[in-house]
Formats: sequence, structure tokens, C-alpha cells
Amino acid sequence: MIRIRQIKIEVEKDTKEELAQKISHILRINPSKIEFNITKKSLDARKKEQLIYVYEVDVKVKNEKKVLKEAKSKDIFLVKNETYKFVKLGNDKLSTNPIIVGSGPSGLFCAYMLAEKGYHPIIIERGSSIEDRVKIVEEFWNTGKLDKNTNVQFGEGGAGTFSDGKLNTLVHDKQFRGKKVFEIFIENGAPEEIMYINKPHIGTDLLRNIIINIRNKIIERGGIFKYNTCLTNLIIKDNKLEMIEINHKEKIPCNLLVLAIGHSARDTLLMLKEKKIKMNPKPFAIGVRMQHPQEMINESQYGKKYKYLPPCSYKITYQTKKNRGVYSFCMCPGGYVVNASSEEGYLVVNGMSNHKRDTGAANSAIVVTITPEDFGENILDGINFQRNLEKLAYQKGNGKIPLQLYKDFCENKKSTKLGRISPITKGYYSFSNLNEILPDYTVESIKEAIPYFGKKIKGFDRDDALLFGIESRTSSPVRIERNEYLESNIKGIYPCGEGSGYAGGITTAAIDGIKVAEEIASRYQPNDVK
Repeated sequence: MIRIRQIKIEVEKDTKEELAQKISHILRINPSKIEFNITKKSLDARKKEQLIYVYEVDVKVKNEKKVLKEAKSKDIFLVKNETYKFVKLGNDKLSTNPIIVGSGPSGLFCAYMLAEKGYHPIIIERGSSIEDRVKIVEEFWNTGKLDKNTNVQFGEGGAGTFSDGKLNTLVHDKQFRGKKVFEIFIENGAPEEIMYINKPHIGTDLLRNIIINIRNKIIERGGIFKYNTCLTNLIIKDNKLEMIEINHKEKIPCNLLVLAIGHSARDTLLMLKEKKIKMNPKPFAIGVRMQHPQEMINESQYGKKYKYLPPCSYKITYQTKKNRGVYSFCMCPGGYVVNASSEEGYLVVNGMSNHKRDTGAANSAIVVTITPEDFGENILDGINFQRNLEKLAYQKGNGKIPLQLYKDFCENKKSTKLGRISPITKGYYSFSNLNEILPDYTVESIKEAIPYFGKKIKGFDRDDALLFGIESRTSSPVRIERNEYLESNIKGIYPCGEGSGYAGGITTAAIDGIKVAEEIASRYQPNDVK
């Protein structure tokens, strides 16, 4: 297979036919004799008067070496096989089914790989199935009635189910696990473009059906799902896992447990601490979610030709004078700001988009880095820090999403009316003063950073931009220790994914789920237990 890089097409001329003509011209071959697959597609927006898509393609032709020799370009070369390969299966025997706690991306992809190889995993999920979860979450947004086990954070699919469905990752993927993740998504209904576009996303509306398809594949291959089933205790003997307790009553024999619990399973983390599972506090970030008109973002970033392009995303960073990092996180083009609470009397927000990203509103978290020096060195101090802020947010917003205009935020006064921007939310909002919720150093950092962001994106610092509070669950505040075999200090327990501190989004969590599945499979042979 021949790979060609740096094929450039103006955005207004972007068609598959145009791409084929470009390839034909580069290789001097008739288009009818060319088969190609797109491997990368990115946008070069440095010159707004000439926006260009830059392609990388793999081309199948006869006489590859001859074509390559005649091409004489560093951007045309033979490509090696980039196929993911699972590990060789181990020989040790399992006396129980592998049990996976949590059905977010890390748990689902771990289960998918194990089920495919005949390990019959059991997936326990404290929340409900997708079908029920969507109804319960919509009821919460409409009425404020919270289900503590089924909400935006908990339930089949994990927290990413009610998000933008972004699949960005900075992981250097030598084993092609990321490619395998995308292939599984596509096999189960995701758009094929996620395999090659620069900033792939699925959207919460499509992601839900994809998760159902993944679940059904796991069941077809011998996997078992148990919903409304919460891990409440571990029975450990001689430093080995022997049994788990679910829902504070039923005990199940278990000598292999994957902890894919997600970053909001605070009660589970407390139980793990009590059972002497080794954990350490880790840095995370807190702040606000900020909303602007999507058209303003599009025109600022793309110029007048934005109409040829999908809604624009952005990524911005700033280092304050006091050396704190401020950055955008989980940017949602054409999305909603959502009430993502999971505890009664506490409030947290997140962002969410459908696949079309068509609400007309752009929102992103603007967050400030914090470290254990800010919240305490004890294992769960980060969780207590988050909860204190979320409790304040709930109180100041009277149970609704706290909302403040940027100008009022800078002047430290509660907003009383909107400007020209209408809030696009899931869940009700209430005018508040975010200065009274966030720590002073966070407020100061955001106030220092936003004018700088306004120089990068025209209008970002406009007076009537909307700030919503609070964004406090950017990542897990702890990391569960694991050794070179991905096992915790208790034999038989495998920490996995974002909640255990080893991932930062859908793709990296799914990759970590595959890594854990590989480690299990390399040690144990497929089990006959069902």
C-alpha cells in the first residue's frame, strides 16, 4: 500500500471526486485504476482567505515499487501493516467469571475484547440501561428529580454518554489500540469519518445506539450485564480477592475484578480506601463552563468561508502570572450546558452535543489547574474539595445551574438579566455570583485568562458571554496504584480507565480497557464458566 501525505484541497472544492483527481495527478495514474482510503483529514485555517483541507491517503495500485520510484517525493512512501493484534492467550485457569465494575468506555471495551475471546465477563453497572437512563436523565432535567444511581454520571455508557462524544487522544499508539477502538465504534454504527478526521466526534444522540449495539455484541458472545447493581464491598483473604458484595447484601465469588468505576464513584473510592487498596491524590482542574454564539466562534476562527465548514471547535491555554494553567476543556460546538449532578444537594455542569452540533451555541469549560497543595495530601481530600464547591453551587443556584454574565463576573456582582446571548441548557438555571462559589485563586486566574483568550478568538471576552458553574469533574482526583501487570496491591483487582486515574476521555479510557483485557488474557485461558 502506498501512502500519500499533504494532498491539499480548498474547502469549497472538497469532494471525493476532487480528491481522486489529485491522487491521479500525483501518481500519474488513471483515476479508474486507483483504490484509496483516507487515513487523515485536517483543516489548515492559517490563511482565512484560503482554507484548505489536508489529506493523507493509502492507495492500492499495481506495480507499487515502480509507481513509488517515479513519484520521487518524501510525501509518497510504502506503508507498513497497521493492524491491531490481540495477545497470545495465557494458560492459568479462572475459577470465576471476570467481573467488570462499570459500563463506561473502559469497562465496555474491556468486556468487548474478553467476550470476543470467550471469557464470559459479567458487567455490573450501578445505573440503568441506556434505554431507561435517557428517560430518567430527561426527567431530572425537566423536574429536578435526581436518581443518585442513574444520572449524567452513572449508568450504561458512563459519563461520556451525555457529552459531545469527542474521540480526541494524544496517546502515541504503537500497538494500534486506538485504531481498534475506532474500528469497533464503526462496526457498531459510528460514522466512518471518525477514522480519519482530525477532531473526531460521535455526538450523544448517535453514541447511545452505538453503546446498545456494543452491549448486544458482548451478550451474543457470552457476556452478562447486571444493571442497578452497585459494588459495595470486597472480601479479601491473604491479600487476594475472594468475593465481592453488591447492593449491600448479595455476595458473589470473584477472583478477577476490573475496576472501571468512573471519576464520580465517590462512595466506591471510600470503600476501596477502607479495604486498603493503595491510592494517591492527583491534580485535576476546576472552573466554569462558558457559552458564546457558535457563529461568532466560526467567523473568528475561519473567516467568511466558515459556511463551507462544520461548527468550529477551539483549544486555548494560558499561564497566569502566579504560574497557574488555565485552559479550555471538553469544548462542545453547537451544544448544551447540562446539569450533570449525581448527588442530592450538590451541583456540577458539563457540556453535551448531538452529532449535528446544531444548537447555535458554543460552550467549553474554562478551568484552572489545582494540585494536592491546594486541597490536601490525604487520599480523598480532592473529593472533599470537589464536594464542598458543588454544595456551594447548589446552594447559590437554589438547586439550579448558577449563571452569570462575564461582565458581572469581573465586577463581582450577581447578574440580573441576560444580554444578547440566550442560555442553551439541559436543566434550569438561576442568576448567581460565581465569585461566591469558586476559590479566590481560581476566580483570579479565570479573570486574568479570558482577556487573553479574547485576543485569540474575537468576542470571547464580550460582556454578555455566559458563565455557568461549576465544572469540577474534569478528571479523577485520585489514581489507584497498579503494577507492571496492571494489578493493584490486592491480587485479582485491575484498576482501569478514567476513574482509576489512567485515562482522560472516551478514547483513552477505551484504550485502557483494551490494555487491561490484554493483560488478563495473557495470563488466563478462556473460561468455561457461564
